[in-house]
Amino acid sequence: MKPDKIGKAYDQITHLWQSSDFNRNNGIEAHQRALTFAKNKGKALDIGCGCTGRFIDLLQGEGFEAKGITGIDVSEHMLSIVSQRYPDITFVHADICEYQIDDTYDFITAWDSIWHIPLEEQRQVITKIIDSLNCGGVFIFSFGGTEEEGGHTDDFMGPEVYYSTLGTNGFLNLFIELGCIIRHLEFDQYPELHTYLIVEKRSVQK
Repeated sequence: MKPDKIGKAYDQITHLWQSSDFNRNNGIEAHQRALTFAKNKGKALDIGCGCTGRFIDLLQGEGFEAKGITGIDVSEHMLSIVSQRYPDITFVHADICEYQIDDTYDFITAWDSIWHIPLEEQRQVITKIIDSLNCGGVFIFSFGGTEEEGGHTDDFMGPEVYYSTLGTNGFLNLFIELGCIIRHLEFDQYPELHTYLIVEKRSVQK
């Protein structure tokens, strides 16, 4: 399932995040923890930013300026909503698998987003993200904490969407290979497999 189809699926369900039932604290504690490792607060990138803007609010509250924050999403409707709320933030409608990240960042988040990319794209996308971090920069992302890599589809939210993961050890091994420091790993919705990792790009590459 290609990311453009994921975008069209999310175009149909923006109401789930606009509803008063949506928990805007989802992921906030994890991001607060990740931000404690951020040595600098120049530029930040939100991959799969969605329409709530809750991480943008947090980043600005932590000292990141609006001009230094960029949001990327594959859902055109999500971006149309969030861009109206944050006119000073740069938003890009793009597939992260194909998008060329031309800048470097002190903080990158991909919360509940890159688990939708094709399995065969996971390694190159993660590598591209780490390459886009400044030395000492921090990356937080969520994934399916399975034992093995794999992919599946489901229609839990309504339209069918695809998920993939390298598995817990697969991601850990990749980040170690990329020279990152593992700062935090948590199954934050245990016994569900929802998992997140916080990694830091080494200040001096070895």
